[in-house]
Amino acid sequence: MLEALVCPQTQGRLEYDAEAQELISHSAGLAYPIRSGIPVMLIDEARTLD
Repeated sequence: MLEALVCPQTQGRLEYDAEAQELISHSAGLAYPIRSGIPVMLIDEARTLD
């Protein structure tokens, strides 16, 4: 399923972080949360990477 998802900001590849339950977009510098098994692909809900 991960192959079908892309970053809504850059249309780039996402990396799954199982420990943090997030999808990481290195190109955008954002981490999208996964809540109850559902990825929340909203830029406003994403966490900025350090």
